[in-house]
Amino acid sequence: MDDKTEKSIVNRLRSAGCVFAEEEAQILISEAHSLDDFNQKVKMRADGLPLEYVIGWAEFCGLRIEVEQGVFVPRKRTEFLVRQAADLSCSGDIVVDLCCGSGAVGAALAATLGDISLYCADIDPVAIRCTRRNVTDFRDHIFEGDLYKALPQSIKGHINLLVANVPYVPTKAIDMLPMEARLYEPKLALDGGDDGLNIQRRVAEEAPYWLAAGGQLLIETSEIQAPQTFEIFTNAGLTTNVVRDLELDATVVIGTNNAFK
Repeated sequence: MDDKTEKSIVNRLRSAGCVFAEEEAQILISEAHSLDDFNQKVKMRADGLPLEYVIGWAEFCGLRIEVEQGVFVPRKRTEFLVRQAADLSCSGDIVVDLCCGSGAVGAALAATLGDISLYCADIDPVAIRCTRRNVTDFRDHIFEGDLYKALPQSIKGHINLLVANVPYVPTKAIDMLPMEARLYEPKLALDGGDDGLNIQRRVAEEAPYWLAAGGQLLIETSEIQAPQTFEIFTNAGLTTNVVRDLELDATVVIGTNNAFK
């Protein structure tokens, strides 16, 4: 592809509202299998389809996470959730990625920690399909269902690390999200109810029954919601603290189960 053609593609993407048009053009060039495939990918992107859906993957914690239309695209800020969980994990831990989406968090933890027993669960069959492609070493530990109902009873009371990137956008705020999320990502993966905290409440309330003594629950939330999430955790009987990464604009609430088992 000559420089003139590439510049034309960049201008087309920029006109369509792509902020990082140059970088995206290079990615589309590298991912195209033929000229026709490239032209089709450029058209899809210019029409507004998120880049990750166009190329079929998202970069997350140095991994290529496969995604397809209808699954939540992992965000850069969620890498902070992975780092916090990794710092708390020990060899041989039972780790659960609840509301796993594409399985990005679980895949990153498995790649980082190695010697863990990982379980993933999500209510959405599209998410489960993607997770099975991304969490290949634990395919027998991937379950479809509503939160804890999806998990095997054999791990109840034995989970060392429960990581949950649950939907936390207030219902009325969904209309204010960027177009790519608002139009293309599943509402199921975004909508957290009136105040955005409905799923967090459900996860925290049951967590003490599923966590081992000293086990920890980590949930990503927004900075403005963090005080409410903190209260939800403490009301569930968890010893709680909030950590934040300013660069990523990421907030994680961590609760420890101190109940004797």
